[in-house]
Amino acid sequence: MSDAFDAAVDDYLDWLRVERGLAANSLDAYSRDIADFRDFADAPPAAPGAVSELDIRAWLAGRAEAGLSPRTQARGLIALRGLFRYLLAEEVIARDPTARIDLPRSGRPLPVTLTMDEVEALLAAPDPTTAKGLRDRAMIEVLYATGLRVSELVGLTLGQLHLEAGFVRVIGKGDKERLVPLGDVARAWLERYLLEVRETLTRGDLRRKADEAVFLSRLGRGMTRQGFFKLLRGYAEVAGIDKKVSPHKLRHAFATHLLERGADLRSLQLMLGHADISTTEIYTHLSRARLAQMHAEHHPRG
Repeated sequence: MSDAFDAAVDDYLDWLRVERGLAANSLDAYSRDIADFRDFADAPPAAPGAVSELDIRAWLAGRAEAGLSPRTQARGLIALRGLFRYLLAEEVIARDPTARIDLPRSGRPLPVTLTMDEVEALLAAPDPTTAKGLRDRAMIEVLYATGLRVSELVGLTLGQLHLEAGFVRVIGKGDKERLVPLGDVARAWLERYLLEVRETLTRGDLRRKADEAVFLSRLGRGMTRQGFFKLLRGYAEVAGIDKKVSPHKLRHAFATHLLERGADLRSLQLMLGHADISTTEIYTHLSRARLAQMHAEHHPRG
C-alpha cells in the first residue's frame, strides 16, 4: 500500500491517542491489526479510498484459516472499522468498506446479569435506619442508576455531584469526562446520605471540599473498591441471590434493563463511557437472549 494509506493510519492513531484518550496497550493492538491488514494487502489498492469490502473479507478469511480465534478476528475487524469510520467522517473516503461486514462470532459467554427482581431485593437489603445501611443503600442506588464502574463510584468527589441538575460528572478511562443522569430515586437516597450520615463521618470537619470523596468508610476515609465489593456480596447473601454479585454485574443490569425498555445504543454507550460502540453491542445480545428465554418459558408454542 502507499504512503497515503500509512499517513491516514498515523492520523487515525493520533486521533485515538489525543482525542479519545485510548490507552497505550489498546493503541498498540489497533496498530498491529491494521499493520497486519496492510501487509496482507501490500499491493494495489494504493490509497484508503481504494480498499474494497472484498479486500477486507479476504484478509479476515486468511486470519481464520491461520487458526486465529474468533475473538482475535473480531478485534482486527473492529480496528479496521474504526479506521474507515474515522476516514469517512474526515471525508478522506466516500464509503466505508467495512459497513456490511459482521463481526465474527466469538463464542464468548454473555455476561451474567441480575433480573429486576434481584436488583430490587439487593436494594432493599441494607437497613436505612442505620448510618451504615443508609450509606450502603445510597451507594447501591447510585451504582444501579448510573452504571458506573466501581472505581468511578468510589472515586466520586463532592465536586462531581450536580444534584440540582440531576447528574454526576464522571472521570472515566483515559481521563475522559462524561455526564450521567442520576434519576430521582438515586438522587433522593444520595441527598439523604449526604445530609444525615456523611457529616457524621468527617470527624467534626463539616466543610465540604470539592475534592473530597462522596462515600466514606466508618473511619472517615474514602470507600475502597475492596470494601464496597465485600459489602455488596454480604447484601446479596441477605437478599437470597444465588448468583455471585459484583459491582460489574450491577453495571450489566443497568445497561440491560435500559435496553429492554427502549434506550438507544448510542445513548447507552455515552452513559457507560465506552470508547467504541462495539463494546456496548454486547448488551443487545443480552436483551435478545432474555427475550428468547421469556418466549420459551411463557409462549404456548415456546
